[in-house]
Amino acid sequence: MRIITLNCNGIRSAHRKGFYQWLAQQDADVVCLQETKAQISQLDAELRDPPGWHCFFEDAEKPGYSGVAVFSRHAPDRVVRGLGWPDFDREGRYLQLDFGRLSVASLYLPSGSSSPERQLAKFDFLARYMPVLRQRREESREYVLCGDWNIAHKAIDLKNWKSNQKNSGFLPEERVWLDELFEQVGYVDAFRVVNEGPEQYTWWSNRGAARAKNVGWRIDYHVTTPGLRERISNASIYTAEQFSDHAPLTIDYAGSLADFRD
Repeated sequence: MRIITLNCNGIRSAHRKGFYQWLAQQDADVVCLQETKAQISQLDAELRDPPGWHCFFEDAEKPGYSGVAVFSRHAPDRVVRGLGWPDFDREGRYLQLDFGRLSVASLYLPSGSSSPERQLAKFDFLARYMPVLRQRREESREYVLCGDWNIAHKAIDLKNWKSNQKNSGFLPEERVWLDELFEQVGYVDAFRVVNEGPEQYTWWSNRGAARAKNVGWRIDYHVTTPGLRERISNASIYTAEQFSDHAPLTIDYAGSLADFRD
């Protein structure tokens, strides 16, 4: 079971840079996209309904902003749109497909880097989301929460960690929130199960030749329920081509989607 996540920083832009051609060669079961930055009505058929995929979009009300999508080779049993919070749901930040006892979601957590107000909104999102995540641990379901979480967890997860401790994305409060998620609530950072190496990044600034120098951040995740830990078999970050300022994160899980539809 192969699942890919990518913040595409504009689905039309990523398409022009070859993302769809690359995707066709990946043998993926599910693909989660963030920052689609387009209403579905604006997309050509080849972008909104590529052959062989069941495609679902959750657009932001604001044109050219945010938005998430999930593509699946298999028809889902249920589609869940949003988290039930009108303020964030209108920004198009959450879309979940259910396959039997498995839920795969595309999540675009707010960034706080643009202003103090947006950082407060990010903290508000985190405060509201943790109880939801705790409640889902009580369900008899497995979750793969893919996406741009806009937080680097530990010093190993960004190049310049010392100089970024007062910047959004590596604030102490944000990192403590991830500590709680992984260490107390029991969710799993799937990438780190199979790759504990340094300098493994998924996002680079467009300034200062950051990508060429690999001065990056690991802020894109597969966050899973612990029942999936033993299924995590391989993880890779694809950097040979540049579809976005983020890179696709691919994780392989033992078994298939059919395993969850017993």
